[in-house]
Amino acid sequence: MNSGPKRSEKKSKLRLLHQYYSYTGFYSFVKSSLGKSLLPIFIFILSLWLINEFFIDFNDLFTFITTTFNPPIILGVFFASESLLGLIPPEIFIAWAGKTEMPVFFLTMLAVLSYLGGIISFFIGKGISKMPSVYNYLEVKMEKHVKMIRKWGGFLIVVGALLPIPFSITSIAAGLIHYKFLNYLLFGLLRFVRFYLYALVIFNIL
Repeated sequence: MNSGPKRSEKKSKLRLLHQYYSYTGFYSFVKSSLGKSLLPIFIFILSLWLINEFFIDFNDLFTFITTTFNPPIILGVFFASESLLGLIPPEIFIAWAGKTEMPVFFLTMLAVLSYLGGIISFFIGKGISKMPSVYNYLEVKMEKHVKMIRKWGGFLIVVGALLPIPFSITSIAAGLIHYKFLNYLLFGLLRFVRFYLYALVIFNIL
């Protein structure tokens, strides 16, 4: 009998949240970030397909890589990248995992390392917050991310974990403002979802 008022209360809360995110610019920020990121990712994936079709056989290329470099070295390079601003696109490593003998295992390893790299970035942010000169410099350089984390907290971490927004930078920003660590760990788990979804596309293309 009381389910009606509860449902309407939930709807009103969702409506208020929607209005809040609309007014504070959360949706426009996500839209802008996606607009900047989706085209390069599309071009990257299309380039991989074209190169594989007309220039280089990726089976041969990744066979060369896997026989020349041990997986721990490749994973180590990826971990360093994910811990330091995401310098190398994860899609390259996802494509590599797809050509190994154990694609699901190495894809999972990449997701774990990306998650752990984000945690390291979080603590880098916390450490920087105790260094006034570096903190002031980075807060200016990362003004948008810091501002958005302060406004929206977990939602931006979810966006950073799922969408093509640098997760390391989002994690550093969360550390800079001393965002609650347990909440960060929880929201960051969506990083696994992103890697498996990207693998569905990249594995099929290559």
